[in-house]
Amino acid sequence: MKLRFPKVIVAVLALAAPAFAERLDFPKDGLESRIEFWKKVYTQYGEKDVIIHDRINVNLVYDIASPDDARSRISTVQRALKEIRDNLDTPENLSSIGKQVRDTIVSNSVPLTPAALDELFENVHTQLGIKERFRDGVIRSGRYVDAFREIFAKENVPVEIALLPLVESSFENRSLSKVGAAGIWQFTRGTGRLYMNVNRKLDERLDPSKATVAAARLLRGNYDALGSWPVAITAYNHGRGGMMRAQGAVGTDITTIIKDYRGPLFGYASMNFYTEFLAAVEVYQSYEQFFGQLTLDTPTMKTAAAKAAASKTAAKPRLQTAKASPADRYKVRKGDTLWDIAQKFGLSIGDLMDKNNLRNSAIHAGQLLLVK
Repeated sequence: MKLRFPKVIVAVLALAAPAFAERLDFPKDGLESRIEFWKKVYTQYGEKDVIIHDRINVNLVYDIASPDDARSRISTVQRALKEIRDNLDTPENLSSIGKQVRDTIVSNSVPLTPAALDELFENVHTQLGIKERFRDGVIRSGRYVDAFREIFAKENVPVEIALLPLVESSFENRSLSKVGAAGIWQFTRGTGRLYMNVNRKLDERLDPSKATVAAARLLRGNYDALGSWPVAITAYNHGRGGMMRAQGAVGTDITTIIKDYRGPLFGYASMNFYTEFLAAVEVYQSYEQFFGQLTLDTPTMKTAAAKAAASKTAAKPRLQTAKASPADRYKVRKGDTLWDIAQKFGLSIGDLMDKNNLRNSAIHAGQLLLVK
């Protein structure tokens, strides 16, 4: 089988980095290749592209497979790595595939030593492209991002971090992930309870406004404890205590932590979280270059200025009817949350729950809710 090695794999995207990436608060020195890798994951590779690469040197890409042939192509890469190790002194004996893999390793400045090749063999990893999901996240961001930035500024957190949901949830207000995290900010139940009401009756992780205040305060607490926004952002994934241990082991510099720290729980996700964020911001700031013209969703959260303007308009009283008409009810759609429906009809989550005698925030598609 012949591997496909598109030239774009080893090429660097010739894109000018936005001014944001040069801020002292968000350094990227020594992380450029990682950022470029994630930009390709977000913009070049889609849901049917399986990137076969190195888990540590993420930009060392061996091949691009489909979900159907990923397993066989991984085996082919591993055989090539073993072949290279067995022919360190006789590279002329390599097969065509072995030569391609060897050239890819050399182009990424990885030494050709027995130890290095053993590590490469153990660290063959796959990453699925998310171009479609990221594009959808940019569109959904229109619902929230202005209000999120306003909340972050009020909580004394850099407003750029309000784009972190592009990495966490693609701005989907998910009820529950497979690991028990919920909402746009993907709070686990335990962490959420430190900042919000999370119980059987009410789960404020699904309220974007309250969850964003909670996220801002969590990030600010991370920064106050760790003294660095890159490390504070990484702690959003790895935990504040975990990043304290990382700083104690290798120092406070984020590039050094990513390069040298190998704590038992500091895995692929934590290692890449900060550079995923930097890549997401760069793509967001020039999304038309990658996705063409997009129409972002209409804001569903009001900023302080919008709320002030709205408060000047007196609400007209409405007559109450004894019996609810079809227009007074709403049929729940797939993906709806109580917060979404409450916002749509100008209610609070508590009012909506009281009207419908709901004991908790769980709803399901097809359910009829009284909204007037």
